[in-house]
Amino acid sequence: MKAMTCKQLGGACDMEFQAETFEEMSELSKKHGMEMHQKQDATHMKAMKKMGELMQNPEDMKKWFESKRQEFESLPHK
Repeated sequence: MKAMTCKQLGGACDMEFQAETFEEMSELSKKHGMEMHQKQDATHMKAMKKMGELMQNPEDMKKWFESKRQEFESLPHK
């Protein structure tokens, strides 16, 4: 099991997610993001806007996603 925070995954808080794979980690982050969007949490909305801007360029988004995957892979197991 590996752990990453919302901030490490492009979000706005220190909530920690734990997962075995990067795909699972991405899903946990996505679910958290949707919950924060429903609550209209201001700090998360700002982070989502920034991510939305990143998504406008598929190549930049791919690079960002791969850097997060590499960060996940380099983490120690808990």
